[in-house]
Amino acid sequence: MLASFIDFYMMLSSNAMNEVVKTLTIISTIFIPLTFIVGVYGMNFDYMPETHFKYGYYIVLTCMGLLALIMLSCFRRKRWL
Repeated sequence: MLASFIDFYMMLSSNAMNEVVKTLTIISTIFIPLTFIVGVYGMNFDYMPETHFKYGYYIVLTCMGLLALIMLSCFRRKRWL
C-alpha cells in the first residue's frame, strides 16, 4: 500500500517536472535564433550592407518579431502551449 502511494507521488512530481522542462524548452527554442541574429549584427564589421541602410534596424527588429510570432503560432498549432 505504501509503495503505491510513493509511486503515485513520484508520478505527480515527474509530470510537474515535465511541464517545467517543456516550458523552458519552448522559451529557449524561441530565443536561441533571436540571439544568433543579435550576435551577427553585434559584430563590428564595416562592410555589412544592411547596417548602412536607413531602415535596416527596423527591418531586423520586424524580422525578429515575426520569427518569434511564427514559432509561437507553430507551438500553439501543435498544442504545445
